[in-house]
Amino acid sequence: MLVRKSKCMSDALPNDTPKPAAAPLSPLAKIKVLFREDTTGLHPRLHAVRMLLNLLPQTTANRLRAMVLSLAGFVIGDRTLIRGTPRINGGRQLYQNLSIGTDCLIDPDCTLDLIDRITIGDRVTIGHQAMILTSSHEIGPKEHRAGAPIQAPVTIKDGAWIGPRSIILPGITIGEGAIVAPGALVNKDVPNHTRVAGAPAKVVEELPAE
Repeated sequence: MLVRKSKCMSDALPNDTPKPAAAPLSPLAKIKVLFREDTTGLHPRLHAVRMLLNLLPQTTANRLRAMVLSLAGFVIGDRTLIRGTPRINGGRQLYQNLSIGTDCLIDPDCTLDLIDRITIGDRVTIGHQAMILTSSHEIGPKEHRAGAPIQAPVTIKDGAWIGPRSIILPGITIGEGAIVAPGALVNKDVPNHTRVAGAPAKVVEELPAE
């Protein structure tokens, strides 16, 4: 049944009067905005560190790599070994967004996306070419499926083992003593002392907690 809108309903509708357009930016202001946006991921200190670390063979100077990255501003615990130079990217808070605990091992060619925070506990091993991501996109309309950017932190708790070429998506927590199998795609939290595998990753084994 059709319902006629009363006068009070019409009065309650939002005001459709168009708002005045914002004043256009001057050429100098546009240049400043573009420069600020295009240099968000530019970190001269990090580039210098990469150049230095890339001079070292991947299988040597593992403690030295960790020391250099720590001196650059990252939090890296004692006795942690870094084999090869990790692929690090992020915004202006990049150095504050990484914390690695003690006695960890980071294998070559790992990707650490520091748009948001990555917290790695003690005695964590991360295998070759693993990717830890803190940023992605919402699903957009048909005209542009990669929609608005989103970000969320990742936490890897003590004793976990992240297998080679595995991918950990934004907002994930890997539990204590957990194992992520090689090539797994982790899109939900991993419980303590479990092994997950597959894409998407599922629990395939309960591990002893003692």
